[in-house]
Amino acid sequence: MSDKLTRRNVLKALGIGTLAGLTFTRTADAMPNSDGTPMQFIPKTAPDANPLENELSKYPKCPYCGMDRTKWNHSRHLVHYEDDLVDGTCSLHCAALSLSINLDRGPKAIYAPDFGSSEKIKPLVNVDKVTYLIGSKLPGTMSKTSKMAFASSAAAKAAQKENGGELGNFDAALRQSYLNMAEDTIMIRMRRAERRKKMMMEQQHKM
Repeated sequence: MSDKLTRRNVLKALGIGTLAGLTFTRTADAMPNSDGTPMQFIPKTAPDANPLENELSKYPKCPYCGMDRTKWNHSRHLVHYEDDLVDGTCSLHCAALSLSINLDRGPKAIYAPDFGSSEKIKPLVNVDKVTYLIGSKLPGTMSKTSKMAFASSAAAKAAQKENGGELGNFDAALRQSYLNMAEDTIMIRMRRAERRKKMMMEQQHKM
């Protein structure tokens, strides 16, 4: 069985259409002539056969959390689906959301940034060629559990020696993302609620 088919089966097994207690109805009767993805979650950009070209200009914001992908370029991911629709996300956490929601839209390629690169904007690398450092002291993006990708396994091992954590491939990192999803979603919602409360208080003080 190919890596691509194995990964698709893993995505279906892990996603099962449910995230953080929210169950999405995905039936042929509800959505005739579709691939099963709820319409509100289908990537909104036009099909793109070359998503890495001017990638940050075309996909500047994460569609799931709104975060700036240039600012978070060290953790951003990009999912290129077989129908050439693209989801450019801020993190593996949000890429996991995309993959779970788009269960019947197979990924043509998935890209992660090389955290070990010295470039200001970390270059994207196909996840089949990276090593993830999972659960290290490096700060995570949208998650308490850090999952950083390295193009060089030697660089990943060096980072592990300094920061701890476990080494794994993309599937291991994705699996950890789903395992963390409930806790991370609660954390994110609490932080955003606190931010909204603070903004409302500041507005009231200005009145």
